Amino acid sequence: MQRSATATANPLADVRRGVTGSQSTLTVVRGLRVGQAATPDRASGVSVVLFDRPAPTVVDVRGGASATYDTASLSLESTFGRRWAIFFTGGSLYGLDAARGVRTRILETGGGHRAFANPNPVVPISGAALFDLPTRLAALPDYLPLGYEAARRADRAAVAVGRVGAGAGATVGKYRGRTHAMRGGVGSTAARVRGLGTVGVLVAVNAVGAVRDPATGGWVAGARGTRGGIVPPGAGRREGSARGTTLGLVVAELRLDRPALARVAAVVHAGLSAAIRPFHSSTDGDVLFAASTERVPPPAESRPGEFADRVGARAAELAVAAVLTAVRRSNRAD
Repeated sequence: MQRSATATANPLADVRRGVTGSQSTLTVVRGLRVGQAATPDRASGVSVVLFDRPAPTVVDVRGGASATYDTASLSLESTFGRRWAIFFTGGSLYGLDAARGVRTRILETGGGHRAFANPNPVVPISGAALFDLPTRLAALPDYLPLGYEAARRADRAAVAVGRVGAGAGATVGKYRGRTHAMRGGVGSTAARVRGLGTVGVLVAVNAVGAVRDPATGGWVAGARGTRGGIVPPGAGRREGSARGTTLGLVVAELRLDRPALARVAAVVHAGLSAAIRPFHSSTDGDVLFAASTERVPPPAESRPGEFADRVGARAAELAVAAVLTAVRRSNRAD
């Protein structure tokens, strides 16, 4: 049953009020920069987060059709789990070529580190792609220079949201076919967690499903009906083949080990499932990264896992707000 507007306070209200503010995006988190680039026709693009130093990182892949770059080595069983950058790209598997451009730019600016006493620096990075390929046969962008340009533009300014970067060609609500879909996009939010520093989120929303505001129960974006309204999932005839993805990155200033980051990622996935319906489907490539810039040393915990739970709960709220921001900004009247 949908809650009335006066039932209880909206737990996301404070987050959403700051969504468009200059101090409310991922770049508020110390120790990173964000850059984005898109094709001239704004049909696709790349978003990249560069860390000042290699950050402990994990990945949680839940969608059944993911396209990822060097994520196997982020498993908790792997030896090396730090990254210089995380990138999101359009272009499905073609978009993963952006990795070379991102790495080239990092090397140009003195990044990378030596491994196994070899004089050549290595630059571990990871990323994921969403499916925004054109519906007819056409020349595809060269994602290597797009990756380079996104990395070159990286700075600490507020993150642009909407139809930018990896979200430039994104859509949502493809369960009735792409002709009925609405625009997806990039969203970003950040907030402080008392005593634990700041946590921030970046998302690229290209979901098969519709986007719902958990606070009101209302549909924000999805498949358009013949009269212009949103047809909820399951309420209309499914048309064509639906492919989509929601990509996310959560970054905390608090120093968390990789098992704790994995817990954060799991909590955020659960939060996003309240806003995107359906989610984690067999044709979605849903991927979530979680990282720490290690700028805030952890105080003593009152119980095991306390800080992962607190950071994860806040990050889940922020991730939902970022998704709502992405689709609202992308679908607003220009």
